[in-house]
Amino acid sequence: MFLPVTLELLGGFWESLKVFAMTLVFSIPLGLIVCFGSMSKFAPLKALVRCFVWVIRGTPLMLQLIIIFYGPGLLFDMPAMPRFTATIVAFSINYACYFSEIYRGGIESIARGQYEAGQVLGMTKGQIFFKIILPQVFKRITAPMGNEVITLVKDTSLARVISVYEIIWAGESFIKKGLLWPLFYTGAFYLVFSGLLTVLFGYIEKKLNYYRG
Repeated sequence: MFLPVTLELLGGFWESLKVFAMTLVFSIPLGLIVCFGSMSKFAPLKALVRCFVWVIRGTPLMLQLIIIFYGPGLLFDMPAMPRFTATIVAFSINYACYFSEIYRGGIESIARGQYEAGQVLGMTKGQIFFKIILPQVFKRITAPMGNEVITLVKDTSLARVISVYEIIWAGESFIKKGLLWPLFYTGAFYLVFSGLLTVLFGYIEKKLNYYRG
């Protein structure tokens, strides 16, 4: 019985991994865009972006999933988007807002003198940001980014709220057969994957140790 259960859970975990991977693909660059908006010198844009980030960070991801999937149909009589697509949209927006605050904290932690030093060397603003500031920001945000990425691993289970198949759903399906242990067994998949990510981010931190500013 162990092998069939493991294979079934692997199928559910694969779906969870797809949600995880696609969320990172979209939310990491989107978070940087949101960060630039929240740091904009154009006050109305800055206020609007920060208000949006506040709303997203202050409300449950589960609620955002429900609104994004059911909202268009109920409010505007539009056809609902596919469940998996709605999941990626909700997760990407949610995590982009969290990542944007991490980016902002990292960028604002860099001493102003480093910008001035770059200008003295005749570098453009773009060169200063990408060649001097951004590498140091990566070092400073590695740990908080790692925490958010590991949280995302567990948050993928929320996809079942709008009936997207994932590993917890796979584990729960065995309860109807009188088996409870497969549901607890799902925890092993999360633990192993989170452990691998912890090791990966630890390795990245060591590689970036030459930035000690």
